[in-house]
Amino acid sequence: MAMRKPIMRIPYTDLLVPGPIVPASASTLPGAISALTRFFTTPPPGDLPNSTVVLTGAGLSVASGLADYRGVKGTYRVNKTYRPIYYHEFLSNHEARKRYWARSFLGWSSLHKAKPNGGHHAIRDLGDLGFVKDVITQNVDSFHPRAHPGLSTLELHGYLRATVCTTCKSEYPRDEFQNQLARLNPRWALLLEEAMASGALNTEDPMEKRFRGLKTNPDGDVDLPDAPYTTFRYPPCPKCLHRPPLKEGGDKHLVKADREGAWELPSTAGILKPAVVMFGESIATQVKTAAEDAIDSAGKLLVLGTSLATYSAWRIAKRANDRGMPIAIVNMGGVRGEDHFFKTLTEGQQGEEGVRVEQATDELLPALVSRLRREQHIHMPEAAGENLTTFKDMLS
Repeated sequence: MAMRKPIMRIPYTDLLVPGPIVPASASTLPGAISALTRFFTTPPPGDLPNSTVVLTGAGLSVASGLADYRGVKGTYRVNKTYRPIYYHEFLSNHEARKRYWARSFLGWSSLHKAKPNGGHHAIRDLGDLGFVKDVITQNVDSFHPRAHPGLSTLELHGYLRATVCTTCKSEYPRDEFQNQLARLNPRWALLLEEAMASGALNTEDPMEKRFRGLKTNPDGDVDLPDAPYTTFRYPPCPKCLHRPPLKEGGDKHLVKADREGAWELPSTAGILKPAVVMFGESIATQVKTAAEDAIDSAGKLLVLGTSLATYSAWRIAKRANDRGMPIAIVNMGGVRGEDHFFKTLTEGQQGEEGVRVEQATDELLPALVSRLRREQHIHMPEAAGENLTTFKDMLS
């Protein structure tokens, strides 16, 4: 049996052209709500289970004050020079890690104080109503687990709430790591205080980010063009520092720290990275399998706030389409291969077979929940009457 190639997270920077609204009546907010109501309340075709899996991206978190990639003020539109760090660069280059952690140090405060928005809470409500079973997210902000802890969430690309050692795989809270960065870099800590006091970290509007040219990116880091990244220091994995791990050949790795506890060359291990799947890094097999299982156990797919530009996300939607699952897409801007998902829809369908709308998720989803609650309430008296009759029959 041939080994399957690992799924790699690779940036796709081109802006995609939006496809047509489906159905045409969904071009307005009320029309979109009606189409999605039909999408949720119509049983899926064949023997598919009557449950929905949700796939989300950065667009869902825009209303929380975070950046996206391809939206109106997305990183790839506003910051033409933006280039994310690749996994191999992070592992092999001490200077690249300095730059990454300096930017992340400045960006963490904004991400840490941000909260789930109405779109995240609406997904919780869709789960409570029995429509949504699982959530797969590309986002690394951890808003989904916070907004709906009782609903299954698979974080496809990991999470920023922790760091992980690239050698021993131990995880540590990002808050603790932030405190260590502040201790090791007092001048940067002061810079962060000044940036926060100026309000430059409280907005995603590039015209308002006037403090030293700050530019915030979706993965929680900040560009600061003139900052001396070469001075930045970061700590090693404490476990590897205390007990250096063995290399494949049996020799011990070298893990060193300076007087104040900063990782230093010629160390060969103990490098901490964010617990996210970096660009150019493979997604863990168990995560990929869990995503496939979520699709295979559902009957519909709801795509929210993502262009599906990353292959790891696009293949999930393709798998759903290949299974004949109805797909609904809510995204501001184009979506990779979206015409393929809607080319076999029955003429005149009104949302039961597929939906494509361009609406803000924090407005659309709460309104959809309200509509679905009304729909359920309308049908509840009849069901309650039937249950009451059955109960009386049992007593007779």
